[in-house]
Amino acid sequence: MSAATGTAWGGPLAGLRVIDLTRVLAGPLATQFLGDLGAEILKVEPPGNGDETRGFAPFIGGESHYFVGLNRGKRSLVLDLRQSEGVEILRDLVATADVLIENFRPGVMDRLGLGAEALMALNPRLIYCAVSGFGLTGPLRDKPSFDIVTQALTGVLSVNGEQGRPPVKMGLPIGDMSGGIFGAIAILSALHERAVTGRGRLIDVSLYDGTMSLLGYFAQLAFLNGQDPVPMGSAHPSVVPYGGFPASDGAIIIACLADGFWPKLCNALGCPELGQDPGLTTMSARRERRAEIEPRIAAITATRSVAEWQQLLEAHDVPHAPVLGVTAALSHPHAVAREMVVATEHPAAGTLRMLGRPIKFPGETQAPLEASPRLGQHTADVLRRDLGFSEERIEALRRLGVIDRIAAEPGA
Repeated sequence: MSAATGTAWGGPLAGLRVIDLTRVLAGPLATQFLGDLGAEILKVEPPGNGDETRGFAPFIGGESHYFVGLNRGKRSLVLDLRQSEGVEILRDLVATADVLIENFRPGVMDRLGLGAEALMALNPRLIYCAVSGFGLTGPLRDKPSFDIVTQALTGVLSVNGEQGRPPVKMGLPIGDMSGGIFGAIAILSALHERAVTGRGRLIDVSLYDGTMSLLGYFAQLAFLNGQDPVPMGSAHPSVVPYGGFPASDGAIIIACLADGFWPKLCNALGCPELGQDPGLTTMSARRERRAEIEPRIAAITATRSVAEWQQLLEAHDVPHAPVLGVTAALSHPHAVAREMVVATEHPAAGTLRMLGRPIKFPGETQAPLEASPRLGQHTADVLRRDLGFSEERIEALRRLGVIDRIAAEPGA
């Protein structure tokens, strides 16, 4: 409910319609963010199996954990875009849409007659967002790409893991997720521009560009000294101490990102003299003596449990954390208080827990999140509501296989 009016609040993007032709991760993540903010997401899926991730095990009630995690609150339409009738239906939907987002390889949409030029001629206010592995230009434009390929080519893989050991990809699919995050940001910026100009825009988002942009200070290090930054495990190239240290029953993270935390840490460790050493008061000085400092800290932290160190470090106001598994993180009191885990009902899978909205609007209560849709769940409803199709026409499209051709249930 809105605190100001007492009426339901759909979110800042309420009334916005997004045609979602994406699948797998990058595009669906972008549209899920937009849906979280109140936009209506019409997810258009191919007949048969729909989004490939619907087939990714494990399943609950026939629904893939992967698909459920990236497609909450969307409306699923099954359309065969290889048939002219399917193309015409999509064009009719686009005519009144605000945004279309797709993540096919460059050129695929043009071959279907659904490229940016054609659709923006039909609807000049349309924001057309193309998400791809390498973008619409450049020598790698037509190459296939997946998350680990993106991490490798952008340098991210080279700085992950531990020095002297083979590179390790990041556990989170940061290559794909960068496309989703920057895709959503790009669309929001284009919507702002459209509010001023009245016209839409083509957006070119690549996983490659997005992931490379996240190099941040690692890129600046390379520009500065011409050398490749090396992987350092959980340590930091410039900040000491910063990273994981052994405890008697696991590991504790300590992060002294500012000089003021150094004497506090030394007091917590029981060696206040170290915090008063004039040769260790600055970050630069501690970085030069990393090989001396970190083993000394590790020898002390290894003598107590994680829980004991949490109490001591908390008492001395030192930034720290236990290393939580995903299940422990999801059940943490702060995650609960921030509504980062919510429950919803799915027509096949029953009650599902899922991640909550990452963006909060104090003073407003958004509508509860809905579960991901079943394949083709909303096809007929959208055709009736938005295009005025009769039951006879909908049934004829079914017979022709243009809509609602659904394969056997995955995981059945």
